[in-house]
Amino acid sequence: MQDREAYIVLNMIEGLGPVSVRRLIDCLGSPKAILEAEREELMEARGVGEKLALKIITQRDSIDVGVEIDKAADVGARIITPLDEEYPEALKAIHGPPLALYIKGCFLPEDGKALGIVGSRSTSHYGLSAADRMAFRLGQTGFTVVSGLARGTDTAAHRGALKSGGRTIAVLGGALDCLYPPENAELAEQIAKQGAVISEYPMGRQADRMTFPYRNRIISGLSMGVLLIESDIKGGSMHTMEAATDQGRTVFALPGRIDTPGAKGPHMLIKNGAKLVESLDDILEEYEFLIPPSELEAPEAATAARPDVPLTDQESKIVEALWQEPMDVDSLARELGIKSHELSGVLLGLEMKRVIRTLPGRMVELADDLRTGFM
Repeated sequence: MQDREAYIVLNMIEGLGPVSVRRLIDCLGSPKAILEAEREELMEARGVGEKLALKIITQRDSIDVGVEIDKAADVGARIITPLDEEYPEALKAIHGPPLALYIKGCFLPEDGKALGIVGSRSTSHYGLSAADRMAFRLGQTGFTVVSGLARGTDTAAHRGALKSGGRTIAVLGGALDCLYPPENAELAEQIAKQGAVISEYPMGRQADRMTFPYRNRIISGLSMGVLLIESDIKGGSMHTMEAATDQGRTVFALPGRIDTPGAKGPHMLIKNGAKLVESLDDILEEYEFLIPPSELEAPEAATAARPDVPLTDQESKIVEALWQEPMDVDSLARELGIKSHELSGVLLGLEMKRVIRTLPGRMVELADDLRTGFM
């Protein structure tokens, strides 16, 4: 057995994590040596007691790495380890890098410019819209969007990135053959074609309350920074933000209404120094050295209608004004230099054409599928 296969076996041993494996490698010299060592030799590694040494000895001989590789192949995946060239360099530098990654799709060099987007599973319409819009614009500027394929914010972020034609990576909280939530199976297939769906968990491992927080270090580890959309102070997404801070990643937060629970997490981060994000520009300012100026402009298509929906000059200006983010009617009227009652009639026409939609509080935004027509 070579070291590469040994990494896969070690990843499958229950109760043995990346930190302990690193200590064992430092002590014994290689992953392969761990699988050949006697109990006393294993216990020489710092933090490895008799109980863990017995777990390794008991389980290692019963694991067939060839069978595991075949199981991954059955779902269209392959397994990579830190010894493989495709293994992301960013993950090698974090505390406890995954011993193995099961991957559908592929990593590309441009994934080195990635941003994580996380938030509540039960996020508000505001949060969903913001996640979709930010991911869409990040995809347009060449960022890979990283999230966790969960309901709510994660799903919106992945869909936004896909609509932009950009790349997105989904980090699962369970094995690839135990996809959760199951209703995102089709979305996962789309992501695999336009990025990657990955997991560090062996085939057959169901997601649970332990696996989700543990996988969060990979979301932040793959990313240059992480944007929190909505979360309670004790929400699961806050674990990702803690991991991002520990890993030296930039922490971004979207402000919200002070009377909504989902604003508590972002607001606490902002109080503690997170970068407040009102638009994509707030993120791009942090990484302006990576983005050519030409990529920061709004798409030319934003000044036009869908190919099948003719717009007047005034309607086109409204579409352009709404391209980056929703606006309230009064602000939109001021920006366009027309009276609110005149604008209302134009907006009604755009809504009938299904170009825009109105939201509570006299807010207006582009229809979800309008951007797709500009690909």
